[in-house]
Amino acid sequence: MTTTLNRYSGPAATTAEGWSATRLTPPSRLYGANGIRTASDGRIWVAQVPGSLVSAVDPDSGAVEVISPMGGAIIAPDDLVFDEAGNLYCTEITEGRVCMRAPNGTVTVIQGDIPVANPITYHEGRLIVGECRIGARIMELDRNGGAPRIIKGDVPMANAFDVGPDGRLYAPIMGTNEIWAIDLETGAHQVIAGDLGVPDSVKFDSKGRIVTTQVMSGQVLRIDPVSGQREVLADLGPGLDNVTFVGDRIFVSSIPGELTEILAPGKTRSVIPRALQWPLGLAVGADGSVMVTDGAFSYSLNRSGGLDLAFMLFTHSSPGYARGVCAGSKAGEWIFTTGMGGVARYSPASGEIEWLANGYDQLMGVAAFGNAVIFAEYGTGRVLSAEGGAITELASGLDKPMGVAIGSDGTIYVAEAGADRVVKLSGGKSDTVLDGLHRTEGLCIQGGKLYAVDSVGKSLTECDLASGAITTVATQLPVGPPPGCGAMPFLGPIGDMSGPMINFAGIAAAPDGTLYLAADAEGSVMAIKPR
Repeated sequence: MTTTLNRYSGPAATTAEGWSATRLTPPSRLYGANGIRTASDGRIWVAQVPGSLVSAVDPDSGAVEVISPMGGAIIAPDDLVFDEAGNLYCTEITEGRVCMRAPNGTVTVIQGDIPVANPITYHEGRLIVGECRIGARIMELDRNGGAPRIIKGDVPMANAFDVGPDGRLYAPIMGTNEIWAIDLETGAHQVIAGDLGVPDSVKFDSKGRIVTTQVMSGQVLRIDPVSGQREVLADLGPGLDNVTFVGDRIFVSSIPGELTEILAPGKTRSVIPRALQWPLGLAVGADGSVMVTDGAFSYSLNRSGGLDLAFMLFTHSSPGYARGVCAGSKAGEWIFTTGMGGVARYSPASGEIEWLANGYDQLMGVAAFGNAVIFAEYGTGRVLSAEGGAITELASGLDKPMGVAIGSDGTIYVAEAGADRVVKLSGGKSDTVLDGLHRTEGLCIQGGKLYAVDSVGKSLTECDLASGAITTVATQLPVGPPPGCGAMPFLGPIGDMSGPMINFAGIAAAPDGTLYLAADAEGSVMAIKPR
């Protein structure tokens, strides 16, 4: 077990002579923050889906101890609960199952076949779990491996629930924007509250009042379940996830990795600040603006180094879970590849969206040239072009293509992560331009030079496209798997909300020569630039 200040503990990045590397955003302390529970020792245990970790956080100091590490037995934990013996139960959302971690650290799977397993609670010897999908089931599990008992079916997306003082299960129902009270024996339900901000957790304080987070509006509400009276405790911005109590102290988590204490209505204290979960793709607009995709959230990097939310998974008519990005032809317009296998042209300010392609397998990098949009299909090894409503295959048989870049003459370059190289495409063939790397992911071109990110070698390589000269620009970069982890876990999809969650250390170039790097190992954006 290790106590950390930030999640990445590798050596500092080094650059070649004439180059500098600086962080534009602070590193993350967690790989996101999903379900939270207070343990018997008074610490808050945090489930982190993207990193497949469970960590314990001291609510006063913010010190983080890794309980179940990346690469460990618990995969993509979304919610968690303890029983009276100290056993920890986790829903593994991408695996569709529930596991139990005993106090001695051993982990066993106690129930599978639970698609989009998410909410879980424990009450008087009963372990209750639900699914966060349309048509979800809420069920009671037999901890000895027997068949579960269905409490209620056909639920429109249940999330983190709790048993109330009256013995009923109070569940946030995201699909109807309501909170239901469900009879644990009959499954009959009553709507307790509606017209909310898309509730995704319900917990009860010591006075029997509901405290609920709203993922879309970013509000934390306190609701009297009898009278229905409600008050806003805090407005923390979109992306809130869960609630726990340390005594009568209220703590809430936010999906991007934030933990906040609510001291009083309108007054809060940051325990762990909000940051990035990955990030993934980056792009620079013609006006110098920088777009940062972070899976469920996408941001605009402002001039002071802060991140302004552009859209998120729950934003109406947005691309949703975004991975790759490039600038569109108009100011404020961007082109995204999504976790659900689509390519979208989208303007966050206006909400205008145009789907250029759909139904593809694990899309990664994207680049535009003229009217053509070029994108890499990691799952099949293809590179495709979308233009004028038609899709054309430019290359096939590539080994896990990720980054895409286009030269000033229209030549297309592709990073083959599986083949540890960069190729250029011509006439349906691919020719090696750069090899000898370990896992090439992000790719960009600036001033006739190609830049490739090696996520395993943790380096940035420059290739002069005219002379072929190769230079190592930076090493020991915080990209790819963190120290001690052989590989970043590739996680499966979360129902219809996101496709497979795959890391992608993207890179983008600005006209002034600045290279923006997705430092996904530590959750920051870095600027690498010539002095």
